[in-house]
Amino acid sequence: MVSFVDEFRQLPWRSLGERARTASTAAVRASLGRGTLDLTDLAHLLSPAAGDGLEALGRRSQALTRQRFGKVIRLFAPLYLSNECINNCRYCGFSRDNPILRVTLERADVVREGRALRAQGFRHVLLVAGEHPKFVSQGYLAECVGLLHGEFSSVALEVGPLDADDYRRLVMAGADGLVVYQETYDRDVYGAMHTAGPKRNFDGRLETPERAYAAGFRRLGIGALYGLADWRSEAIAVAAHAAYLLRHCWKAALTVSVPRLRPCAGEFAPPAPLGDRELVQLVCALRLFLPDVGLVLSTREPARLRDGMIPLGITLMSAGSHTEPGGYTGAGRERVHRTPRGRTVPVTASAREWVSGGERGGIATGQFQIADERSAAEVGALIRRLGYEPVWKDWDAALTA
Repeated sequence: MVSFVDEFRQLPWRSLGERARTASTAAVRASLGRGTLDLTDLAHLLSPAAGDGLEALGRRSQALTRQRFGKVIRLFAPLYLSNECINNCRYCGFSRDNPILRVTLERADVVREGRALRAQGFRHVLLVAGEHPKFVSQGYLAECVGLLHGEFSSVALEVGPLDADDYRRLVMAGADGLVVYQETYDRDVYGAMHTAGPKRNFDGRLETPERAYAAGFRRLGIGALYGLADWRSEAIAVAAHAAYLLRHCWKAALTVSVPRLRPCAGEFAPPAPLGDRELVQLVCALRLFLPDVGLVLSTREPARLRDGMIPLGITLMSAGSHTEPGGYTGAGRERVHRTPRGRTVPVTASAREWVSGGERGGIATGQFQIADERSAAEVGALIRRLGYEPVWKDWDAALTA
């Protein structure tokens, strides 16, 4: 069976990336004149020449987004279950060798956190966890999904890759969405960034959305983590991956996220930073290439930038987010510990460590620093002031039961 791994090996990565860096104004104008774009056209829209005409690109993106999605922004929240991890990823706060404060929420904690999010209005929740089979087993994930399935219209997952049988059990428990970022589509950079653990398997991760689809997931999310490699080449790879999934996993709704690296434990410095203006260009170019795909912007981005990007192509946003387990209610605080070499070592209640929101003693460490710290209510009110409608629910798992 052909998979995206096979197609990706044939992708003219270097030549398209070079075209994205050198396209002329005439090439950009020609691509903007086409109704349906190919990867060469996308490369033109990602070029510095297209960036010089960003206002025109933004108007095209805005018009197409309103035509396909109307003036609505879907809202969701991440719920972190655990920050335990067996992978060493140089850019991630949860990386195995970082001496951070860790915790895995118990079942009652998960319900407590979920109900706090539901009280804020959320009906879409994304369960997030590090990859550590000792703490985050498939059985644990299925239980967490089952506990929240009755509380939320949609329960999605962002966890370490699993096989198709494990995914089927999660679907049976009530999960309907899976998000998996390739992080970087550059194999050399990927190898350098993932120094230990099962996440080193580039091809296995690349095939994950297809396994999830075969298991019954009907919402798939992909993306690259911008800042690890050349952003234009990454965008072309993401777009090629999305186009493949639209052809082969066509029963599933597809979203593409555009996360940028944020400060985290380990103090990793992005080797290929993506600027604000380039992020706007990226979103507009992806919208023109993928007119029917949801584009996601998280609280990694500052409030003012997020507000300005709402009319330009974004259709989904997180709000009021925490990236540490127990961040919404303080659940699990009494069990915070360190995990050197897989051993659980308790810490005193007065222990202080790097966490997502600054120095807060005894709270588990977050995956990264949040940039937009507004509450969900504040974000919803801002969306209304811009003339858009914040949508808390547009899907129910009963539709595919």
